[in-house]
Amino acid sequence: MAGGALVLWYALTGLSLIFLIYDLETNTPAEWVMKLAWILIVLYTGPLGLFIYMLSCRQPLEGTHDRFIAPHWKQSIGSLMHCVAGDATGIILGAVITYHLTLPNGIDLIFEYVMAFIVGLLIFQALFMKSMAGGNYIEAVKKTFFAETVSMNFVMVGMIPVMAILRMKIPGGDDPKGLMFWGISSLATIAGAIAAYPVNSWLVGSGLKHGMMSAVSGRTTMEGMPGMSGGMQHKAPHVTFMKKLGVFLISAGFLLAAVFVT
Repeated sequence: MAGGALVLWYALTGLSLIFLIYDLETNTPAEWVMKLAWILIVLYTGPLGLFIYMLSCRQPLEGTHDRFIAPHWKQSIGSLMHCVAGDATGIILGAVITYHLTLPNGIDLIFEYVMAFIVGLLIFQALFMKSMAGGNYIEAVKKTFFAETVSMNFVMVGMIPVMAILRMKIPGGDDPKGLMFWGISSLATIAGAIAAYPVNSWLVGSGLKHGMMSAVSGRTTMEGMPGMSGGMQHKAPHVTFMKKLGVFLISAGFLLAAVFVT
């Protein structure tokens, strides 16, 4: 029965991807980075990811995208999707590699964390966001380091217990050649997104992370960055070092707890 349910899930995922890619090309003027993120999100989360896309990113009428994505919760979804796309990709790639290397428990989690950090920070954040740092990649790494770290920690809080426990309990759950592995990965990605939404909402509201972006007539508007909306700049709120430290310690504490329960 589980095999049949997984086949149905991935059939729906395939249909969701077809619709998403068509819609991104013909209807919704999302910035290209967000298009890639949405494709990966729907690949990992199937119809649920498409449903979130419809609610938060797909413009209902032509020329309404900027206004449609303006609410804070939609900006937070944009930030979250960008983060989860990179981190989940790194974690899943890490799980595939550790399976073939037969790394012991504990070491595999560390490896997956490092992979998530590399893909999430160095590719999906710094590389894609370097235009916001004047084209300087190293500066982009510095500017996105804190936001990506705490956001990734919470993604891991959701993903680690699901992947580690289910891969141990379900026969074939750790084998990337089987559907069960990918079903577990999908469930883990959904759990990671739920766990990371609150901190992404705070990061966007605090001016520490970009949210949903729109590309209109070849011009990119960074609407998700607090202080950037419709080309008008406003002063972003100041976040003290101690507040950042507190958020980091909270994220690290939750991460350690997630590792402990596995």
